[in-house]
Amino acid sequence: MKKASLGAALFSDGTIDRNLALWGSAGLTIAALIAARHDGRWLYAWIVTVPVLVLALVDLAQPAHALRRNFPALARVRWFFEWLRPFLRAYIVEGDQDGRPYTHDERGLIYARAHGNADAHPFGTELDVYSDEYEWLAHSIVPNAAAPADMRVAVGSDQCARPYSASRLNISAMSFGSLGGNAIEALNLGAKMAGCYHDTGEGAISPYHLRHGGDIVWEVASGYFGCRDANGRFDAARFADHAAIDQVKMIEIKLSQGAKPGHGGMLPGAKVTPEIAETRGVPLGVDCISPAAHSAFSTPRELIEFAAKLRDLSGGKPVGIKLCVGLPHELFAIAKAMLATGITLDFMVIDGGEGGTGAAPLELSDRVGMPLREGLMIARNALVGAGLKGQVRLAASGKVTSGASIAMNAALGADWSNAARAFMFSLGCIQSLKCHTDTCPSGIATQSAARQRGLVVPEKAERVARFHNSTIKALHEIVVAAGLDSPSDFRPSHLRQRINVAEMRQMDEICPFVAPGELVAGTRHAVLRRWWDAADAESFRRVDGDRLAPH
Repeated sequence: MKKASLGAALFSDGTIDRNLALWGSAGLTIAALIAARHDGRWLYAWIVTVPVLVLALVDLAQPAHALRRNFPALARVRWFFEWLRPFLRAYIVEGDQDGRPYTHDERGLIYARAHGNADAHPFGTELDVYSDEYEWLAHSIVPNAAAPADMRVAVGSDQCARPYSASRLNISAMSFGSLGGNAIEALNLGAKMAGCYHDTGEGAISPYHLRHGGDIVWEVASGYFGCRDANGRFDAARFADHAAIDQVKMIEIKLSQGAKPGHGGMLPGAKVTPEIAETRGVPLGVDCISPAAHSAFSTPRELIEFAAKLRDLSGGKPVGIKLCVGLPHELFAIAKAMLATGITLDFMVIDGGEGGTGAAPLELSDRVGMPLREGLMIARNALVGAGLKGQVRLAASGKVTSGASIAMNAALGADWSNAARAFMFSLGCIQSLKCHTDTCPSGIATQSAARQRGLVVPEKAERVARFHNSTIKALHEIVVAAGLDSPSDFRPSHLRQRINVAEMRQMDEICPFVAPGELVAGTRHAVLRRWWDAADAESFRRVDGDRLAPH
């Protein structure tokens, strides 16, 4: 095979187009040198022409990038605009209803409420109300102006000695390590000011969670950070010590999360700082492994018994689970395990596949994990159909940004909602999508002390509280408009979905919603009955052994 020569690169077809930067900078450099014989100021032109010439020659000779070899220097212009593209789109091109994962209008509403600015919108909705994506809540001709402003919900089954009164909107799981210390402090102080809880995420309880006294929900995940032994297994004594902290109001066992369900993780040893090592209870400078599955249990019965153990060790505080729904029969198996053992969870948090504050493998974020709405309906049917909903509270987490979001979740069975990214926006997040690079420009998702300096804790905490309080106020206005007494009174019939330009339906006309105890008694819904029959309290495997037939 003939080897391409430098001469061929310089003088083959397309030389003028491909080597424009090379020949142009060379010509201008020579011209500037000649002109400098009469006026020395022409040598200043070399400040531009010589670096371009050197860059072109380097590109022409390097072996790694074909585009740079064929279009020396010019190829770099493409990469410059690739770098510039997100900024141009966000600040110039993007429309009010554009932007992913959050639109400009969604972010604008959160910013307005966090800053205490007017959040009203003039001249009617900008949404296409005849689009098949449009949905709305039914209001009443008789609004209930007497609806109580206090809309908190009691969490704790009959087996819970220390129930908790939760806000209808709370701060969802975001770990110290994923977020910087200043961000954790601001969120916790904001939670205290607003009267909501702050979920620790799986990274354990850090000093930043405890500094301001806000209510905490401690998330215990498969790595058992903060309550693990030297081998990474659950340590009951360490758990009891941390669970006894008065700020810790509830315990949440994380089975999976929306961004990367069924996926573990590893924090490289180089990033395990002394502070993180102490918080998580792991060795300094050693890779910190978060397994995909728990080692403390492997069956539905064992999960329920583990939850009961944590409730006892915590002195009777509410204990629940958090998961992104995958195989529906597994969720039904958990319900069956509660019936079989007589042990009830105190709450269940459903995380939607659209959630996630940090980085996750793209395939998992995009294609694995059930979206919130479907997962929430399955969980609601599992609990209601097993006759457990009165004891086990249900929460929703996934793209919650407004009072309408909370009300729609309530219509599908959620007693309260959690938000993560919305509260990040209230801290000043600009959706730069740099969460995984440690270069977050707003100082939120970074461990860089220099970048965290921009996040002033007292000021940002006020924004967190204002966003929460304004959103709860908006929820109350929706409750009043619907003629209800409480968000708990919303039903699937309140939520309407457009099917096409000429047709709309109530949610209970689209999806099945069982009556209390219907699964146990025998439901008429074939799919739900199949999931229930396939569920086993003793195993997460299907009872019928259903597997895909071979190709």
